[in-house]
Amino acid sequence: MIKNKFIVVEGLEGAGKTHACICIKNILNQCNIKNILLVRQPGSTPIAEEIRKLTKKNFNNDYLTKETELLLMYAARIQLVKKIIKPALDSGKWVISDRHNLSSLAYQGGGLGIKKNIITQLQTLFFQNLIPDLTIYLDVSPEIGLERAKKRNTLDQIEKRSLQFFKKTRKSYLKNIKKNKNTIIINANSKINIVTHNITKKILNWINKKII
Repeated sequence: MIKNKFIVVEGLEGAGKTHACICIKNILNQCNIKNILLVRQPGSTPIAEEIRKLTKKNFNNDYLTKETELLLMYAARIQLVKKIIKPALDSGKWVISDRHNLSSLAYQGGGLGIKKNIITQLQTLFFQNLIPDLTIYLDVSPEIGLERAKKRNTLDQIEKRSLQFFKKTRKSYLKNIKKNKNTIIINANSKINIVTHNITKKILNWINKKII
């Protein structure tokens, strides 16, 4: 039996992260790995969910500065890690998270222009010993991702940002992922059945390597 792992799914809006998290859970279940927890960031605790609402809310006479947004994301992340993720991992559970630190590097760093060293300082300060065992990056073009998001729900404040913002965010994702050997990149522009097939193939290959 493989030791429990921390798996993170990353990508732009409309990349299919929620579907991918469920898909990975099902694949692990088929491999007789049952003790699995799904979480999302920001969110998955009562306090973190309230912070999530705040980051997506439209304020008529005010707005979140980029620094405020970054710190709110980390406040929610700290709450989730300390209350849910770390205890789950310590108890032997597998954890699959929809987003983690890489999202802040891409969105608040690449997209909003906050210096990388500020974000990495927060990561080091609060999550020094919590590094994903595997990151699945769903690479979708901003145009396709935003079109999917529009069909899904009314766009929130982050989803309403410019195409240029999401292009910079994707560029940051790709740049940072190159430095991480424990990353699988999936082309998420394809139809959902093809994406599911590719995720399944990659995850099974990863599990087989761990067993061997």
